[in-house]
Amino acid sequence: MTEPAQSPVAVLVGPPGAGKTTIARRLARALAVEVVDSDDLIAQQFGEPCGDVFAHLGEQKFREVEAACVEQALASPGVVSLGGGAVLTEHTRELLDDHQVIWLDVSAEDGVQRTSGSNRPVLDSDDRQAHYLQLLQDRNPLYREVASFRAKTSNRTPQQVVAEVLSYLETHN
Repeated sequence: MTEPAQSPVAVLVGPPGAGKTTIARRLARALAVEVVDSDDLIAQQFGEPCGDVFAHLGEQKFREVEAACVEQALASPGVVSLGGGAVLTEHTRELLDDHQVIWLDVSAEDGVQRTSGSNRPVLDSDDRQAHYLQLLQDRNPLYREVASFRAKTSNRTPQQVVAEVLSYLETHN
């Protein structure tokens, strides 16, 4: 008899700076499960930070690598955090159909502030605010498409967001 496939308790999606890494760690701790971050899997595979991998490979090849790492991450029974652009790949969106997907939503102002000074080539621009607004305009419909639940992270502490997500999971698992 084969064991049933494992499935994450929750999958976090959202733009850069939404708090996916922070919320994933705290949520996993609260649920006593492991956390798997698709960006960490990419960094481990290439032996360098995810932003550097993106810069070296270019976006198209990076998204292919990312999709494979997302598929690997979704085999985890814990909390999974996906890179901000993972939803751009149709196959990844299809894979999320059978999961509890939590969209961590952040305002452009907070997203820009939280990501300033970080190595995120996808955000490189002379006008970071305008670039971030465009990123949200492009991606928010995709986050909405895959999300089971939306949690706003602007002007909220990580504890407040985790409590809201835990409440949702209690009633939907």
